[in-house]
Amino acid sequence: MKTTLEIQNLKCGGCANTIITKLSDLELVDDVVVNNDDNSVTFSYKNEETLNAVKNLLAKLGYPEVGDKNALTTKAKSFVSCAIGRMNS
Repeated sequence: MKTTLEIQNLKCGGCANTIITKLSDLELVDDVVVNNDDNSVTFSYKNEETLNAVKNLLAKLGYPEVGDKNALTTKAKSFVSCAIGRMNS
């Protein structure tokens, strides 16, 4: 199955790099594409359990789905993830 999630706190290529790297490390997740223009991430997954794992990982990295809680601590996590993504690109 393939889906696109609209996420919060996506700012730049560093963010995208972190998201692509971390989601690609998950089993049963393929073809990860991040679009900074519309704040979305598209990927293929095998089952609902995998989809939930992706959503949880995105929130943990600081990029919750639009409509989910986006506390200051979550925003701070996204800045850290962004910085790591920039260093690793």
